[in-house]
Order: sequence, then C-alpha cells, then structure tokens
Amino acid sequence: MTCTGCLAKVQSLLSKVNSVSNVAIDLAKGEATIQMDKHIATSALQDALKEYPKYKLYEIAPQHSPVFSEESEEAKTWLATYKPILLIFAFITGITLLNEWVTGNFLWMRWMSNFMAGFFLVFSFFKLLNLKGFAESYSMYDVIAKKWNGWGYVYAFVELALGIAFLTGFNPILTNSITFVVMSVSIIGVLQSVFNKRKIKCACLGDVFNLPMSTITIIEDALMIGMSAVMLLTML
Repeated sequence: MTCTGCLAKVQSLLSKVNSVSNVAIDLAKGEATIQMDKHIATSALQDALKEYPKYKLYEIAPQHSPVFSEESEEAKTWLATYKPILLIFAFITGITLLNEWVTGNFLWMRWMSNFMAGFFLVFSFFKLLNLKGFAESYSMYDVIAKKWNGWGYVYAFVELALGIAFLTGFNPILTNSITFVVMSVSIIGVLQSVFNKRKIKCACLGDVFNLPMSTITIIEDALMIGMSAVMLLTML
C-alpha cells in the first residue's frame, strides 16, 4: 500500500470491527498494528476488508512482548502530547486579553469575538498546511466527512472564513449562527469517538501534530459552541 487515501479507507474499515480500539498503519513497513479489547481472529479482520481484496492481513510473530502500563505512559506524556494545543490556547488567550488591557476597558463581547477570530485563523492555518492529510484524518470520525470526504476540504476554508468574519465584525448574528451550527455538528463525531474509546488521531490541528482524540477536543469544540451561543443570546 502506497496511497494515503487507501490507508485511510482500510484504517476506517478495520476500526469499525467490534472490539477494535485503535488501528495504526505504517506505509513504509507495510505493517498494521491493531489494538483490540478482546482477541479477534485475523480472518475476521480480513473479512472487514472484503471491499479491498487486494490487501491481505498476515500475523507476524513479535520479537518481544514488553509489559507496560498504558495509563502510566499516558500520564507521563500528557503535557508533552498536548503541548502544541495548550500553547496555542495560551497565546490566543494572552494576546486577546492584552488587546483588551491596551484599550483601557474590558468588554466581554469584544474579547470573545477576538478570541474566536484567533482560534479559527490559527486552526485553519494548520489544516491548510496539509489539506489532504487533514481531510483524510477528519473523515475517520466526523459525521459529515464520513459520508462525504469533500467536507474535510470545505471545513478548513469554513474555519478560515469564520476567523476573518470575527476579526472584521462581519454580520455578527450570521457569523455566530454559522459557528454554533458547524461546531455543534463537529462535536458529535468527537463525542462518539471519545465515549467509544476509539484511539484515533484528532484532526483539530490538521496533519501537522499527532494529537490523540480526547476530552481536550471536546472542550475545544464546546468552548466555541458556548461562546457563539452567549454572543447570539446577547445580540438577539
């Protein structure tokens, strides 16, 4: 397998098998690492690829079987794992608060609008660095992108447009309404993945950083939904 599109499709099909918690495919090595809650026969996994009969799964004997605690490993690397997104939030929050301080009076509505502008502009920037990679990752869990892969390509530009709209103050009611709808739909796939404990890559920062899907992603989407809802209620 050499095509990332086929990789995403095969990864998606294997991830849908009951008791499969995570699927990672290494194109260079031609290997798939499949984590499962209980043993699944290789033949059952192969059946999941009946749409792609040219791809065959074979078991390889592990050279060693290291024993480690996944929970302790995650706890040890949590800060390092989420450092990119935490820094981005810190920068956006700090700069927008500084802007309010410079103006001499703090206005919540203005701060939220500037924060959301920074959020969408920065996050769309990372998605656009590798638009194809983002679209493929996004189709793994988003409810719309699963049915129409093109939504991933459109979504990045929707975020960019929303960022510009918040920055320029373009039609606040329309901008916040679109934000509320888009982010509410987006959070559905995130909630499903987190609650089902699917260990897949989060596409919030595109294909640049390898961030796992977690409650951090839920908080990120919920924050945008909450802010847009508050601003709409204030204006209506």
